[in-house]
Amino acid sequence: MSEVEHIISVQDEVGETPIWIPDEQAMYWVDLEGSAVHRYEPASGARKDWALDVAVTALARRASGKWLLATKTGLAFWNQETNASEIIVDPVSDIEAMRLNDTAVDRQGRLVAGTANVQDFEASDGAIYRLDTDHSLHQIDDGYAISNGMGFSPDGTILYVTDMFHNRIVALDYDIASGAVSNKRTFVEVPGDTGLPDGLTVDADGFVWSAHWAGSRVTRYDPDGTIERQIPVPATNATSLGFGGAEMNELYITTAWFFMSEEERKAQPHAGDVFRVKTDITGLVEPQFAG
Repeated sequence: MSEVEHIISVQDEVGETPIWIPDEQAMYWVDLEGSAVHRYEPASGARKDWALDVAVTALARRASGKWLLATKTGLAFWNQETNASEIIVDPVSDIEAMRLNDTAVDRQGRLVAGTANVQDFEASDGAIYRLDTDHSLHQIDDGYAISNGMGFSPDGTILYVTDMFHNRIVALDYDIASGAVSNKRTFVEVPGDTGLPDGLTVDADGFVWSAHWAGSRVTRYDPDGTIERQIPVPATNATSLGFGGAEMNELYITTAWFFMSEEERKAQPHAGDVFRVKTDITGLVEPQFAG
């Protein structure tokens, strides 16, 4: 495993959800507070940025080649060619304090999306929704203090969800036929002195990777929840992570400067930038939303 590299100076307020697109050999990610989507090609170093008219919190590729976004005002389709977005549904439009947060796509092409209470981070009223390919929406779980990073086991039968302000990652059995969940249990409890668990991804071996907000690290857990390794990140707030590269063995890590003082930002000039570490591990290409 190589050293962590600082590769993109972007200064995102809250960078999130790096997703690798093999056909383009490019990484996409968002700035949650900056209403922006970014694209980066490692081979050339080329980057493109889109300023959106919606506040985007996460993104997922559609099988059509376009995108499905989670935004602060609902789930939306986005066309990167025209930069046009269309809100299709908002499960929490009638709850002032609540918004959509992170997402993942299951192996059958359905989207799962979590919510966050932005007025009370420790409130246990976050929920998980499933968007089917016919665009129908279903609540499948609740009780989260900010539902954050999500990912599926390689066979798609386990859904991992970050329960951020409960300092834990939970695992749920996932019925691949119906999209229903059951048998909710704590996968790992994250000690408070290592920060809060944030973004999440699952590699080809079924190990779970978690970024630590206020913890300056990412952690890889084996399928039993034992720490297999930790990688220090030269920024306090590691927010999310995803595998990419031609061999899917490069781990991209987003970070944030949100909530940092001017003095803290001066001490951490790369907070909000993107880092990469080349690993001896293979990641999984993220599934596409089939609707």
